Amino acid sequence: MNKGFKNLIAYQKAYKTAMDIFLLTKKFPKEETYSLTDQTRRSSRSVCSNIGEGYRKRQYPKHFSHKLSDADGECSETMVWLDFCKDCGYIEKEVHEKLTSDCQEVGKLLNYMIQNPAIFSH
Repeated sequence: MNKGFKNLIAYQKAYKTAMDIFLLTKKFPKEETYSLTDQTRRSSRSVCSNIGEGYRKRQYPKHFSHKLSDADGECSETMVWLDFCKDCGYIEKEVHEKLTSDCQEVGKLLNYMIQNPAIFSH
């Protein structure tokens, strides 16, 4: 069975990163529930949803690239929220570095896809 976008390495890595962030943010203080916790989870999950949406529009290269660009933007936003998580003392430096590295890797994969939409149009 073809899983479509779920077979994409970018999606798989983005999903794993979003789940890692979810598990990590479960330990954040209650006063952060509607701010830092919510924002960090939302942006990391949005990377995945934009990849899924973009994949469905892959027969239209401009639409495909636009949604992947949105995913890349959400990935960058997630890295900003991770900076706040670290600087507020909610995550250790090593955890921050690992999650930031994961986001950067997803960003590189997304940029490859943006630059090579024809590979994914089938």
